[in-house]
Amino acid sequence: MYDNSVGLSEATKTLNADWTVDDVITLTLFYYGDAGNAIEPMYVALNGTAVYHENPYATLINAWTQWTIPLQSFAEKGVDLANVDTIAIGFGIKENIREGGTGNRSRRAV
Repeated sequence: MYDNSVGLSEATKTLNADWTVDDVITLTLFYYGDAGNAIEPMYVALNGTAVYHENPYATLINAWTQWTIPLQSFAEKGVDLANVDTIAIGFGIKENIREGGTGNRSRRAV
């Protein structure tokens, strides 16, 4: 569930990871939306730096959907992939917190 009526919704996990090991090049997320959800930008953030889903209607997709994010997208924004401390999945605009909508389906990272 997410409720952006007071800002943004975000779930964060603390890590201590080197994502340059073993030639890893992508992060894959599977999510499931609902047609009744509010339209909110969906993002994944590493060390607080967000990459946004290219589909602005991702929260509405009523089926398991794979989102593959090249790790280079984070590196280009200055994330040190050899020192990943946190990963977050969120809804809203991380850099511009504002009132938004709500939704009722969970998302899982794989």
